[in-house]
Amino acid sequence: MSRDLELHPLRFREIFKEKIWGGPELKRVMGKKGAGARTGESWEIAHRGKDTSVVAEGPFKGWTLEKLMQTWPKQILGDDHAMRFSGRFPLLIKFLCAHDRLSLQVHPSDDYAQRYEPEPFGKMEAWYILHAPKDARVVRGVLPGTTVAEFRQHLQTGTVDQCLNQMEVQESDVIFLPPGTLHTAFGGLVMLEVQQNSDVTYRLHDWGRKERNGHRSLNLERAMIVTDFYSMGVSKYKPSRMLGFPYRRNLLIKCEKFTMEALVLDRRRIKDSVPRTRFQVLTVTRGKGKFFFGEQKRERVAWKKGDTFLIPAYLGEYDIASEASSELVCTYVE
Repeated sequence: MSRDLELHPLRFREIFKEKIWGGPELKRVMGKKGAGARTGESWEIAHRGKDTSVVAEGPFKGWTLEKLMQTWPKQILGDDHAMRFSGRFPLLIKFLCAHDRLSLQVHPSDDYAQRYEPEPFGKMEAWYILHAPKDARVVRGVLPGTTVAEFRQHLQTGTVDQCLNQMEVQESDVIFLPPGTLHTAFGGLVMLEVQQNSDVTYRLHDWGRKERNGHRSLNLERAMIVTDFYSMGVSKYKPSRMLGFPYRRNLLIKCEKFTMEALVLDRRRIKDSVPRTRFQVLTVTRGKGKFFFGEQKRERVAWKKGDTFLIPAYLGEYDIASEASSELVCTYVE
């Protein structure tokens, strides 16, 4: 390892995305000071062309994620992932605000994207519900028994709500959205979204909304091809307790593209570590505290609700000290 590489948890500047369906919740609920009245997304860690994360503070302030990966691929990504992902960060981590309805949409698989899209990755994603007003809802798939022909008819007549699997959700619910799953959300929901590093989305319906240049575009035929109408799986998950830890650690979701776990801490200090084979991402969904790391753990970095950190693969053992009731979501790729 290069002597001038001082590894530490890396926080990046947010990349805010104004959306027609966005609202004020990211600022009000998650403390995102730079968010506006119609901010729909806060990209926490991203590697997508011009939308590439920039380090917010510390010795690498101003460095892009891309430059870090190119300069120290193994130290940042891990021995296994440095070659596997070839300098492309595999995940996109964001906070999502569904103040109004997202479009009714679906994402393709890797196989379909490789054949028909400019980028070779589809999108598998998961939503972790952080804030759910009383009237907030998530749509995942269609109601049992709905045929493709019936669904098309509902789209044509503007009655598509009648055949959608609409669910009430609560904080800590997990919504898993593999490729082919119809979905939307609304009602002021705030969610942590973890997804493949892809932005391929097909819209089937957008509730008649218009942009300055007319109606928002739809991708109906491609969407109908990739949609799985008959095998939607479990609609929502609840966190499940993981054994073998001296504190509460919950499994949120484990799929082929990523794993999400939640560390639930009161006022305490715990030890954690990252293997040299892979990186971790830690997102603070509530609370505040500090990381302690380095020689004899004398170095420290503060964290608070709304922060996201990339934990480099070569950081090794570090401590997480919580100063209040806190939760940090740990995301990694096997």
